[in-house]
Amino acid sequence: MTSVDPLRNLGVRNTPHGGELRVWSEHAETMEICLFDDRDPNWMVKTVQMTKDSHNVWLGRSRSLHPGRRYAIRASGPAGPTNVFNPETLLIDPYARGLVRTGSASWLSTVIENGFDWGDSQKPNTALDHTVIYEAHVKGISKLNPAIPEELRGTYAGLAHPATVSYLKDLGVTAIELLPVHAYVSEQRLINQGLSNYWGYNTLNFFSPHAPYATRSAQADGPEAVLREFKGMVKLLHEAGLEVILDVVYNHTAEEGLGGPRTSFRGIDNVAYYRQDAHGAYIDVTGCGNTVNFGHDVPVRLVLDSLRYWANEVQIDGFRFDLAATLGRNANLDFTRDHPLLTGILEDPQLAEVKMIAEPWDVGNGGWQTGNFPDGWSEWNDRYRDRVRSFWLTDIAEARAKGRASVGIGGFATRLAGSSNTFSPERGPLASVNFITAHDGFTMADLTSYNVKHNLGNGEDNRDGTDSNRSFNHGVEGPTADEAILLARHKAMRNLMATLVFSAGVPMLTAGDEFGRSQRGNNNAYCQDSELTWMSWLQTREQQELFRTTRHLLALRRNNPALRPSRYAVLGQTTKNASHMDWYDAGGSLMDDNDWNSPENRTLQYLTASTPDREEFNRVLLIVHGVEDDVTVSLPRHPGVTSYALLWDSATEVPIDEDPTEYPPGTTRLVGGASMQLYRANGPRMPGEG
Repeated sequence: MTSVDPLRNLGVRNTPHGGELRVWSEHAETMEICLFDDRDPNWMVKTVQMTKDSHNVWLGRSRSLHPGRRYAIRASGPAGPTNVFNPETLLIDPYARGLVRTGSASWLSTVIENGFDWGDSQKPNTALDHTVIYEAHVKGISKLNPAIPEELRGTYAGLAHPATVSYLKDLGVTAIELLPVHAYVSEQRLINQGLSNYWGYNTLNFFSPHAPYATRSAQADGPEAVLREFKGMVKLLHEAGLEVILDVVYNHTAEEGLGGPRTSFRGIDNVAYYRQDAHGAYIDVTGCGNTVNFGHDVPVRLVLDSLRYWANEVQIDGFRFDLAATLGRNANLDFTRDHPLLTGILEDPQLAEVKMIAEPWDVGNGGWQTGNFPDGWSEWNDRYRDRVRSFWLTDIAEARAKGRASVGIGGFATRLAGSSNTFSPERGPLASVNFITAHDGFTMADLTSYNVKHNLGNGEDNRDGTDSNRSFNHGVEGPTADEAILLARHKAMRNLMATLVFSAGVPMLTAGDEFGRSQRGNNNAYCQDSELTWMSWLQTREQQELFRTTRHLLALRRNNPALRPSRYAVLGQTTKNASHMDWYDAGGSLMDDNDWNSPENRTLQYLTASTPDREEFNRVLLIVHGVEDDVTVSLPRHPGVTSYALLWDSATEVPIDEDPTEYPPGTTRLVGGASMQLYRANGPRMPGEG
């Protein structure tokens, strides 16, 4: 006999006999549903007492609990240091699909019908080795776009507008990763400063879309219309072949520390939902005031239910988990890679084929877990970010100051080839989400233009934001008219972007980096909802050239499977979907141990051949030169290679449009200072190359 899941159907369920609300709370002593007038959100028309079953699930039924109805929960319970019940507080249903704001700090849940015509729209299911992620903000990407009707700018509909979609398709990305779109609010501290939370990492509810990102007409029509606009956005992006990944914040909530707002979980069962000590003090490993208690089964279930809802009802393709180390902390606060939540996400059949990406750290003890998540997860690779920034920026700055950099090319090469020193052979290079910038930190343009952060506008006297930027201003802090400095900055951006695109792993671009968007040195613009953070669509000639370069680089990645291995190569074996790699020095000889480790050597030739089972055989040569003086290289003589065709050179400001020039092996080529060149290596496949 199959057992019935006692936690099934939490939240509101529409039945033939009316609505049924189920809420879990172990410590509440009474609970009731408060029903409100359809037109006046402040007029409570009815209360319904709820009853508790043996599994701590409270149940209430009412024919008035129909689609469109606004409702809240009130709960009472014992006093004490770990409980904060208040029978007068109107609480949000943790499973509410829609919210209505009724005051500066008060909300009502809304019953949603959930109907939507998806038509023939289907998830693109882009293979991970073909995936290119574009991290963007719903509002920021379209707010200033003159090609979009004004009433749609900065909205879900604006993101799905043909002008935005065609831009993303033309650029060549395959997935858009949205900064948080779960309903969120600004922190009390920001409100008191007259600022707001722009990024959205302060979640109010895990099932409701953020209403202010909808058009005014949808907001006026209510939560059902907001959800419909969100689903319409997903449908149109899918029809264009673009996946939608959500940045989700399950590690903490907007209830902040004790004394903060009591809007939902705290008033329902503070003991179960939040980490705290015996005295009621919150144990905070997120740096945000509270930590959701994933040492308890019910918060684990809440996250799984939320993911199932977004992946199936809303057709989301993937999730990026903010501070994901928190999700893997057990009852003792230790991170374990086999935590029930981390493994449950992978094993849930309702989440099959959904991309799962971890931000593999938090601020607690043992919080840095890059490389330690289970097989099936991809992870933001901060070690990749740091090594690539150092190679092209701070190493160059050091060489200018001291005559040479103190670090050679070996660590950079390891990151280029897929970070096999970080991820296990079973997981392979696609476990690494490679990034050089993200929403948090300098933009790519600012990495090349500022040595230090400039965050005074954030209201914290420039104390916020990291001081470890690994950036280089190339001689002047901030804007300059010096042509030599500008040329060096532009080339540095091309090198950074090319490294990202040509590296094994899953590349993630930050919106605007493709053309060099600046935030004027602000590396923590979470509270800046203005033209500082919105994408500008009026671009200079130099920005247009960088966009053309980025588009060209993404096409090269798409057309050359040798740059996209899904497995690590094994010496002496032929491994399908790995890349067979050979490493040469500037003279065309195979690299030796000294070449890898010596600061004297910052030039290599990386010859990689695919071993495909789905695509044609492919072989490319990438030359990397990390010194500002020019160098002459000898193209390597390699079995099977008959010629090298130059596809791209970072020393040129615009991509090569004409047919590529071919050079025989052994040809000497001049490589400009601090630059890269990519060649197609022509010739037959040889044994061991797939």
